[in-house]
Amino acid sequence: MTNKKRIVAYVGDFYHKAEPARLALERSITERQAAEQAVLHFAEDTDELMTQLASNPAAVVLFAENRIDPEGDPARLWMTEKHAADIARYVEAGGGWLAWHSGLASYPEDGAYVRMLRGCFLSHPAEHQLVRYEPSDSPLISEPFELLDEHYFTACREEETEVFLRSSSIDGASIAGWRHPSGQGRVCCLTPAHREEGLADDAFLGALRAAVKWTAGL
Repeated sequence: MTNKKRIVAYVGDFYHKAEPARLALERSITERQAAEQAVLHFAEDTDELMTQLASNPAAVVLFAENRIDPEGDPARLWMTEKHAADIARYVEAGGGWLAWHSGLASYPEDGAYVRMLRGCFLSHPAEHQLVRYEPSDSPLISEPFELLDEHYFTACREEETEVFLRSSSIDGASIAGWRHPSGQGRVCCLTPAHREEGLADDAFLGALRAAVKWTAGL
């Protein structure tokens, strides 16, 4: 297929190594028809990520939190109000946006970005625990899976989106995946995974693959 859909991704931040996330994302589009239909481009920084929006990619994947230096200068953020508005316009015009794990974290809850996502990260326990991820009433993901993971607890406007994945651990239960149309575009949010082992887990990769394919319209 000559006219492949472009997926632009920015992965990695202070607490999340880029390479394991990059490998997971690459694996998510290298099987069967996805490899024939899509090409993946990794932005080197958030400036390039925003520049790439002008090329109208089929989808954007963000695996990075808003804080640039959360331990040294937690008030230093990369996403400006203009960035958030540009992202929302890109999606409204027909783009796809996958907010993956830390792509949900430390963005202003009253800002345009979180309004578009219809949810955000709230907190996670200090210790990694075995987290069970179970499909909700949605055809996107069919099989449950378990990971030793950073259990994300989220706020989600459940009445305004379609929840497709829920999480539970000894620390409690939360919503782990949701999706909805936004204007002419698509928004998907997925909370796993944090550890390198989880990012390489076949069952998790199946969930990531389903999220990427839906977001990009593959």
